[in-house]
Amino acid sequence: MNQNPEELQLLSSHRSFDGWQKRYRHFSPSLNCEMNFSIYLPPATDQGEKVPAVYWLSGLTCTDENFTIKAGAQRVAAESGIALIMPDTSPRGEKVARAIDHAYDLGLGAGFYVNATQEPWSRHYRMYDYIVDELPALMEKHFPLDDRRSISGHSMGGHGALMIALRNPQRYRSVSAFAPIVNPTTSPWGIKAFSHYLGNDVKNWWNYDASLLIESARPREYLPMLIDQGSADEFLAEQLKIERFIAACNTANYPVRINMREGYDHSYFFISTFIGEHLRFHAGALNNP
Repeated sequence: MNQNPEELQLLSSHRSFDGWQKRYRHFSPSLNCEMNFSIYLPPATDQGEKVPAVYWLSGLTCTDENFTIKAGAQRVAAESGIALIMPDTSPRGEKVARAIDHAYDLGLGAGFYVNATQEPWSRHYRMYDYIVDELPALMEKHFPLDDRRSISGHSMGGHGALMIALRNPQRYRSVSAFAPIVNPTTSPWGIKAFSHYLGNDVKNWWNYDASLLIESARPREYLPMLIDQGSADEFLAEQLKIERFIAACNTANYPVRINMREGYDHSYFFISTFIGEHLRFHAGALNNP
Protein backbone atom coordinates (compact mmCIF):
# COMPACT_ATOMS: atom_id res chain seq x y z
CA MET A 1 0.00 0.00 0.00
CA ASN A 2 1.36 3.39 -1.00
CA GLN A 3 1.38 5.64 2.08
CA ASN A 4 2.59 8.85 0.43
CA PRO A 5 -0.38 11.24 0.88
CA GLU A 6 0.93 13.53 -1.87
CA GLU A 7 0.93 10.85 -4.58
CA LEU A 8 -2.13 10.33 -6.78
CA GLN A 9 -2.53 7.17 -8.86
CA LEU A 10 -4.62 7.69 -11.99
CA LEU A 11 -7.08 4.81 -12.41
CA SER A 12 -9.06 6.01 -15.43
CA SER A 13 -9.54 9.02 -17.68
CA HIS A 14 -12.35 9.72 -20.15
CA ARG A 15 -13.14 12.69 -22.38
CA SER A 16 -16.61 14.02 -21.53
CA PHE A 17 -18.31 17.14 -22.90
CA ASP A 18 -14.89 18.54 -23.86
CA GLY A 19 -13.70 18.11 -20.28
CA TRP A 20 -12.23 15.15 -18.44
CA GLN A 21 -13.77 12.56 -16.15
CA LYS A 22 -10.97 11.03 -14.08
CA ARG A 23 -10.62 8.59 -11.21
CA TYR A 24 -7.72 8.43 -8.76
CA ARG A 25 -6.43 6.50 -5.76
CA HIS A 26 -4.45 8.03 -2.90
CA PHE A 27 -3.47 7.33 0.69
CA SER A 28 -5.54 9.24 3.24
CA PRO A 29 -3.87 10.12 6.56
CA SER A 30 -7.28 10.99 8.01
CA LEU A 31 -8.69 7.56 7.26
CA ASN A 32 -5.44 5.59 7.45
CA CYS A 33 -6.14 3.70 4.24
CA GLU A 34 -6.14 4.10 0.47
CA MET A 35 -9.14 5.92 -0.97
CA ASN A 36 -10.59 6.41 -4.44
CA PHE A 37 -12.19 9.58 -5.71
CA SER A 38 -13.60 10.74 -9.03
CA ILE A 39 -13.30 14.24 -10.45
CA TYR A 40 -14.81 15.97 -13.46
CA LEU A 41 -12.75 18.84 -14.87
CA PRO A 42 -14.67 21.16 -17.22
CA PRO A 43 -13.20 22.37 -20.54
CA ALA A 44 -11.99 25.66 -19.05
CA THR A 45 -9.30 23.80 -17.11
CA ASP A 46 -7.62 22.73 -20.36
CA GLN A 47 -6.68 26.37 -20.87
CA GLY A 48 -5.17 26.56 -17.40
CA GLU A 49 -8.15 28.37 -15.88
CA LYS A 50 -8.88 27.71 -12.21
CA VAL A 51 -12.49 26.81 -11.54
CA PRO A 52 -14.77 26.34 -8.51
CA ALA A 53 -15.91 22.90 -7.38
CA VAL A 54 -19.03 21.14 -6.16
CA TYR A 55 -18.35 18.27 -3.75
CA TRP A 56 -20.87 15.44 -4.07
CA LEU A 57 -21.48 13.07 -1.14
CA SER A 58 -23.23 9.83 -2.05
CA GLY A 59 -25.54 7.63 -0.02
CA LEU A 60 -25.51 4.21 1.62
CA THR A 61 -23.78 1.40 -0.32
CA CYS A 62 -22.41 3.83 -2.93
CA THR A 63 -18.84 4.46 -4.02
CA ASP A 64 -17.37 7.43 -5.90
CA GLU A 65 -18.64 5.94 -9.16
CA ASN A 66 -22.42 5.88 -8.61
CA PHE A 67 -22.97 9.59 -9.13
CA THR A 68 -20.23 9.76 -11.78
CA ILE A 69 -21.94 7.17 -13.98
CA LYS A 70 -25.65 7.56 -13.19
CA ALA A 71 -26.38 11.23 -12.55
CA GLY A 72 -25.57 12.68 -15.97
CA ALA A 73 -24.05 15.73 -14.32
CA GLN A 74 -21.08 16.34 -16.62
CA ARG A 75 -22.96 18.25 -19.33
CA VAL A 76 -24.20 21.00 -17.00
CA ALA A 77 -20.88 21.07 -15.13
CA ALA A 78 -19.10 21.68 -18.44
CA GLU A 79 -21.55 24.41 -19.44
CA SER A 80 -21.27 26.06 -16.01
CA GLY A 81 -17.49 25.85 -15.76
CA ILE A 82 -17.48 23.97 -12.47
CA ALA A 83 -15.58 20.88 -11.35
CA LEU A 84 -17.30 17.93 -9.66
CA ILE A 85 -15.55 15.99 -6.90
CA MET A 86 -16.96 12.63 -5.85
CA PRO A 87 -15.31 10.91 -2.85
CA ASP A 88 -16.12 7.42 -1.62
CA THR A 89 -18.65 7.00 1.19
CA SER A 90 -16.38 5.27 3.70
CA PRO A 91 -12.86 4.01 4.26
CA ARG A 92 -12.10 0.71 2.51
CA GLY A 93 -9.59 -2.10 2.78
CA GLU A 94 -8.86 -5.40 4.51
CA LYS A 95 -7.93 -3.76 7.82
CA VAL A 96 -10.94 -1.44 7.91
CA ALA A 97 -13.72 -2.43 10.34
CA ARG A 98 -16.98 -3.61 8.86
CA ALA A 99 -20.32 -4.79 10.18
CA ILE A 100 -20.09 -8.36 11.46
CA ASP A 101 -23.32 -9.26 9.66
CA HIS A 102 -22.24 -7.34 6.50
CA ALA A 103 -25.16 -4.93 6.98
CA TYR A 104 -25.49 -2.30 4.26
CA ASP A 105 -26.13 0.52 6.76
CA LEU A 106 -23.03 0.16 8.96
CA GLY A 107 -19.35 -0.01 8.11
CA LEU A 108 -18.23 -0.21 4.49
CA GLY A 109 -20.26 2.15 2.31
CA ALA A 110 -21.86 3.72 5.38
CA GLY A 111 -19.41 6.22 6.88
CA PHE A 112 -22.13 8.79 7.62
CA TYR A 113 -19.52 11.59 7.30
CA VAL A 114 -18.73 11.60 11.03
CA ASN A 115 -15.49 11.25 13.01
CA ALA A 116 -15.93 7.96 14.88
CA THR A 117 -14.80 7.94 18.50
CA GLN A 118 -15.52 4.29 19.36
CA GLU A 119 -13.34 1.25 18.70
CA PRO A 120 -12.84 -0.34 16.24
CA TRP A 121 -14.39 2.34 14.04
CA SER A 122 -12.22 5.21 15.27
CA ARG A 123 -9.12 3.71 13.64
CA HIS A 124 -10.39 4.60 10.16
CA TYR A 125 -13.87 6.16 10.13
CA ARG A 126 -13.02 9.87 10.18
CA MET A 127 -14.98 10.92 7.11
CA TYR A 128 -15.78 14.35 8.51
CA ASP A 129 -12.10 15.33 8.63
CA TYR A 130 -11.53 13.78 5.22
CA ILE A 131 -14.31 15.74 3.50
CA VAL A 132 -13.88 19.06 5.31
CA ASP A 133 -10.09 19.38 5.44
CA GLU A 134 -8.02 16.71 3.73
CA LEU A 135 -9.79 16.29 0.41
CA PRO A 136 -10.19 20.01 -0.47
CA ALA A 137 -6.51 20.65 0.34
CA LEU A 138 -5.51 17.73 -1.88
CA MET A 139 -7.80 18.79 -4.73
CA GLU A 140 -6.69 22.41 -4.71
CA LYS A 141 -3.03 21.40 -4.69
CA HIS A 142 -3.16 18.93 -7.57
CA PHE A 143 -5.91 20.30 -9.84
CA PRO A 144 -6.76 23.70 -11.37
CA LEU A 145 -9.28 24.61 -8.67
CA ASP A 146 -9.62 27.77 -6.63
CA ASP A 147 -11.06 27.92 -3.12
CA ARG A 148 -14.69 28.47 -4.15
CA ARG A 149 -16.61 25.39 -3.00
CA SER A 150 -20.17 24.17 -2.77
CA ILE A 151 -21.42 20.86 -1.44
CA SER A 152 -24.30 18.53 -2.28
CA GLY A 153 -25.38 14.96 -1.69
CA HIS A 154 -28.04 12.28 -1.61
CA SER A 155 -29.66 10.49 1.35
CA MET A 156 -26.78 9.74 3.77
CA GLY A 157 -24.75 12.11 1.60
CA GLY A 158 -27.49 14.73 1.82
CA HIS A 159 -27.16 14.46 5.60
CA GLY A 160 -23.41 14.90 5.20
CA ALA A 161 -23.69 17.90 2.88
CA LEU A 162 -26.17 19.78 5.07
CA MET A 163 -24.38 18.97 8.32
CA ILE A 164 -20.93 19.88 6.99
CA ALA A 165 -22.14 23.12 5.41
CA LEU A 166 -23.98 24.18 8.57
CA ARG A 167 -20.88 23.52 10.68
CA ASN A 168 -18.51 25.20 8.20
CA PRO A 169 -20.44 27.99 6.45
CA GLN A 170 -17.23 29.91 5.77
CA ARG A 171 -15.91 27.07 3.59
CA TYR A 172 -18.83 26.83 1.17
CA ARG A 173 -20.83 29.14 -1.09
CA SER A 174 -23.99 26.99 -1.19
CA VAL A 175 -25.43 23.62 -0.20
CA SER A 176 -28.04 21.32 -1.68
CA ALA A 177 -29.39 17.82 -1.08
CA PHE A 178 -31.57 15.13 -2.57
CA ALA A 179 -33.73 13.15 -0.12
CA PRO A 180 -31.42 13.88 2.82
CA ILE A 181 -31.51 12.19 6.23
CA VAL A 182 -32.14 15.49 8.00
CA ASN A 183 -32.73 14.28 11.57
CA PRO A 184 -30.41 11.27 11.98
CA THR A 185 -30.59 11.32 15.79
CA THR A 186 -34.20 10.05 15.42
CA SER A 187 -33.78 8.01 12.22
CA PRO A 188 -33.22 4.23 12.46
CA TRP A 189 -30.28 4.53 10.04
CA GLY A 190 -28.76 7.37 12.05
CA ILE A 191 -29.36 5.81 15.46
CA LYS A 192 -27.67 2.57 14.37
CA ALA A 193 -24.64 4.31 12.86
CA PHE A 194 -24.21 6.96 15.57
CA SER A 195 -24.46 4.49 18.45
CA HIS A 196 -21.67 2.41 16.93
CA TYR A 197 -19.44 5.26 15.73
CA LEU A 198 -20.04 7.83 18.49
CA GLY A 199 -21.18 5.80 21.52
CA ASN A 200 -24.44 5.80 23.43
CA ASP A 201 -24.30 9.36 24.79
CA VAL A 202 -26.79 11.10 22.50
CA LYS A 203 -25.23 14.49 23.25
CA ASN A 204 -22.25 13.38 21.16
CA TRP A 205 -24.57 12.95 18.19
CA TRP A 206 -26.01 16.46 18.13
CA ASN A 207 -23.25 18.10 16.09
CA TYR A 208 -24.01 15.69 13.25
CA ASP A 209 -27.74 16.42 12.96
CA ALA A 210 -28.78 19.11 10.47
CA SER A 211 -32.17 19.72 12.11
CA LEU A 212 -30.43 20.50 15.41
CA LEU A 213 -27.61 22.51 13.82
CA ILE A 214 -30.11 24.80 12.08
CA GLU A 215 -31.25 26.01 15.50
CA SER A 216 -27.84 27.51 16.29
CA ALA A 217 -27.08 28.93 12.82
CA ARG A 218 -26.31 32.65 12.79
CA PRO A 219 -28.05 34.80 10.16
CA ARG A 220 -24.80 36.30 8.85
CA GLU A 221 -23.62 32.76 8.07
CA TYR A 222 -26.74 31.58 6.24
CA LEU A 223 -25.92 29.79 2.98
CA PRO A 224 -28.09 29.43 -0.12
CA MET A 225 -29.78 26.07 0.41
CA LEU A 226 -31.80 23.85 -1.95
CA ILE A 227 -33.44 20.49 -1.16
CA ASP A 228 -35.38 18.16 -3.44
CA GLN A 229 -37.50 15.38 -1.96
CA GLY A 230 -39.63 12.86 -3.83
CA SER A 231 -43.17 12.30 -2.58
CA ALA A 232 -43.01 8.58 -3.47
CA ASP A 233 -39.73 8.02 -1.62
CA GLU A 234 -40.06 4.75 0.29
CA PHE A 235 -37.85 6.09 3.10
CA LEU A 236 -39.56 9.46 3.52
CA ALA A 237 -41.59 8.88 6.70
CA GLU A 238 -39.37 6.55 8.71
CA GLN A 239 -35.82 7.59 7.78
CA LEU A 240 -35.66 11.02 6.15
CA LYS A 241 -37.90 13.16 8.42
CA ILE A 242 -38.03 16.18 6.09
CA GLU A 243 -40.95 17.67 8.05
CA ARG A 244 -38.68 18.08 11.10
CA PHE A 245 -36.13 20.00 9.05
CA ILE A 246 -38.83 22.25 7.63
CA ALA A 247 -40.05 23.00 11.15
CA ALA A 248 -36.50 23.74 12.34
CA CYS A 249 -35.88 26.10 9.41
CA ASN A 250 -39.15 27.91 10.09
CA THR A 251 -38.27 28.32 13.76
CA ALA A 252 -34.81 29.65 12.93
CA ASN A 253 -36.00 31.72 9.94
CA TYR A 254 -33.34 29.97 7.85
CA PRO A 255 -34.06 30.58 4.15
CA VAL A 256 -34.27 27.29 2.25
CA ARG A 257 -35.97 26.19 -0.95
CA ILE A 258 -37.53 22.73 -0.55
CA ASN A 259 -39.18 21.13 -3.58
CA MET A 260 -41.51 18.20 -3.00
CA ARG A 261 -41.41 16.32 -6.30
CA GLU A 262 -44.64 14.46 -6.95
CA GLY A 263 -44.21 10.77 -7.78
CA TYR A 264 -40.41 10.65 -7.51
CA ASP A 265 -38.67 8.00 -5.41
CA HIS A 266 -35.21 7.62 -3.82
CA SER A 267 -33.35 6.48 -6.94
CA TYR A 268 -30.88 7.99 -9.39
CA PHE A 269 -33.78 8.46 -11.83
CA PHE A 270 -34.86 11.17 -9.37
CA ILE A 271 -31.36 12.62 -9.04
CA SER A 272 -30.66 12.66 -12.78
CA THR A 273 -33.96 14.49 -13.41
CA PHE A 274 -33.08 17.47 -11.21
CA ILE A 275 -29.28 17.49 -11.01
CA GLY A 276 -29.10 20.20 -13.66
CA GLU A 277 -31.15 22.55 -11.49
CA HIS A 278 -28.87 21.88 -8.54
CA LEU A 279 -25.67 22.49 -10.46
CA ARG A 280 -27.00 25.74 -11.93
CA PHE A 281 -28.04 26.78 -8.41
CA HIS A 282 -24.49 26.15 -7.20
CA ALA A 283 -22.95 27.83 -10.23
CA GLY A 284 -24.89 30.98 -9.43
CA ALA A 285 -23.53 31.03 -5.88
CA LEU A 286 -19.99 30.06 -6.90
CA ASN A 287 -19.77 32.76 -9.54
CA ASN A 288 -21.28 35.47 -7.35
CA PRO A 289 -18.51 37.89 -6.33
